[in-house]
Amino acid sequence: MSTDGPQDPEHLTRIFLTRVVEPGDEIAGRWLREYGAEEVARRLRDPGPRLPGVSEKRWAGLLARAARADPERDRAAAQAAGVRFLCPGGAEWPAQLDDLGDARPIGLWVRGQPGLRLWALRSVAVVGSRACTEYGAHMAATLSAGLAERGWIVVSGGAYGIDGAAHRGALAAAGATVAVLACGVDRPYPRGHAGLITRIAEQGLVIGELPPGDHPTPSRFLVRNRVIAALTRGTVVVEAALRSGSLVTARAAQRLGRFTMGVPGPATSGLSAGVHELLRGEAVLVTDAADIVELVGDIGQLAPDRRGPVLPRDLLEPAARRVLAALPGSGTASADEVARGAQTTEDDAVGRLYELRSLGFVERHSDGWKLTRQAVTSVRQDHVQC
Repeated sequence: MSTDGPQDPEHLTRIFLTRVVEPGDEIAGRWLREYGAEEVARRLRDPGPRLPGVSEKRWAGLLARAARADPERDRAAAQAAGVRFLCPGGAEWPAQLDDLGDARPIGLWVRGQPGLRLWALRSVAVVGSRACTEYGAHMAATLSAGLAERGWIVVSGGAYGIDGAAHRGALAAAGATVAVLACGVDRPYPRGHAGLITRIAEQGLVIGELPPGDHPTPSRFLVRNRVIAALTRGTVVVEAALRSGSLVTARAAQRLGRFTMGVPGPATSGLSAGVHELLRGEAVLVTDAADIVELVGDIGQLAPDRRGPVLPRDLLEPAARRVLAALPGSGTASADEVARGAQTTEDDAVGRLYELRSLGFVERHSDGWKLTRQAVTSVRQDHVQC
């Protein structure tokens, strides 16, 4: 097991391997499990018989990469940028990443001061479409701010759209957030988020599998999503079209046994179609941070009951509400008519009417009883809620 420190022999070896092997390569992961990092690195540095499971062409490509790799240079570049490297099994390594099996990262490059292992224990992923709507951006920011206020770490991918809104929401609440990049953590991507990612590194963490200076590719974005899913207790998808990459994160979370949640959108919105498809399956519908915490949090962290506004007439006793309901919406009614409508005696109806008058619900007229303006408004509000 690694000591996760620069003096550990495996530390430099794994830095070398991050330059040679693509993230998420399960064949290379099997090599590491069966032969160990040192032996895999030796076979790549001193070409002999190729390791099993790859073609001659692919093996030649790996050897070419290995010939150009310079782990000492990568380590120096990382130190200059304030970046550290974590090995599996080290003190700061999040053990839940081991659930990825042979697709587990070779190591992680980390920019920022907090300890990743402790942060990951109480984290939630908030992901979604890059081309999001104002509604999606608002929901992502609001959910993330609510999670941050409750002491949860918000994890996302640093991209435009929902990712950026999630990070900003957590930061605005003076909370903690982690950006998982598909490139070197010293090279903010997208460039338009350079300021945001710098702020995340100052207030939270920026992490990735690729060595300093490495660039993103479409495939690297997709395999990056498995890290987001494995690192967190659950994944919330705010907006996603049917072919959105954020659905890859959600499905990876489901395979790993993590919670998967979706925020519903308009039924006519193509940007919510992917979320709605998730909700038709095993994903759970959530609308605020309390819903999320109830699902992923500890026992006893329950969301509040969902209720409409309390109307003045809700505070009345049932018998008084029946008498109030027996009065017409306009005009007056006699005590006898009210009693019949409320299915009670005339004496009881009169007593209830005087009680309602003292509360401002009814007025006494020479020809009977009528609702006050306050009572008419209350009744109309109740009908709207229905």
